[in-house]
Amino acid sequence: MKTPKRLQALVAEGLVDEVIRQLMSGKEATVYIVRCGEEIRCAKVYKDADRRSFRNNATYQEGRKVKNSRQARAMQKGTRYGRQKQEEAWQSAEVDALYRLAAAGVRVPQPYLCHEGVLLMDLVIDADGHPAPRLNDIELSKEQALEFHAELLNQVVRMLCAGVIHGDLSEYNILVSSDGPVIIDLPQAVDAAGNSNAGQMLERDVANLASYFSRFVPELGASEYGKEIWRLYQAGRLSPESKLTGRIKIEHRLADVDAVLEEVKLALQEEERRRLYQA
Repeated sequence: MKTPKRLQALVAEGLVDEVIRQLMSGKEATVYIVRCGEEIRCAKVYKDADRRSFRNNATYQEGRKVKNSRQARAMQKGTRYGRQKQEEAWQSAEVDALYRLAAAGVRVPQPYLCHEGVLLMDLVIDADGHPAPRLNDIELSKEQALEFHAELLNQVVRMLCAGVIHGDLSEYNILVSSDGPVIIDLPQAVDAAGNSNAGQMLERDVANLASYFSRFVPELGASEYGKEIWRLYQAGRLSPESKLTGRIKIEHRLADVDAVLEEVKLALQEEERRRLYQA
């Protein structure tokens, strides 16, 4: 096929020898199957920010650190330079997450490089050597569904232990390789310790898994794995070997209203002192 414009630089530099065909086009990128020497890989070409479906990027980017102070200020102000750097950071976030998660034993594609908006990585294949299907595209028995659900929960736990939350996990960004489920699409990955929405996103990811697998195992629809995992994480007791039950204990203690009001009062006083100091 004709080499797409965004891949021409990689071909010119010898990083890609041949573009074989387009594999898929999604809400954030178009993926091509490419040949690199004797290896068949995939090239993920990111779409421009105004063409992506992720409109609420700030929610995902909270907590991400930018070492260059000039870039950080420009990104905060939304200048042209800042938007360019923010786009580069959005793309490199997936590479960073993939390396970090692969080192933690999470089943993700092996990345090789990210060059001018193109991520080059392993092509995930099925038992016949063909590109692996998405989880949504295969039919499962009850036993397979239980096995895949348990395996994916373990992957979510491993991710969280590595400080990463997918942020958009569903049956549409999980591939089923010859060895089992592989998690993909991580540019919106969330810093578990630095993002105030981390717990909510973790629970949403796990709820998406429960919702999908409940088609084959209805009882999974009532599980509470997300809350259980997040509570263990906050308590410092989460590990890849944690035994999960899908049930949580509900606290029935009455709230100490006076203590809450006192905390609110102190917070208001501190805010007033801060405003006076700034004035």
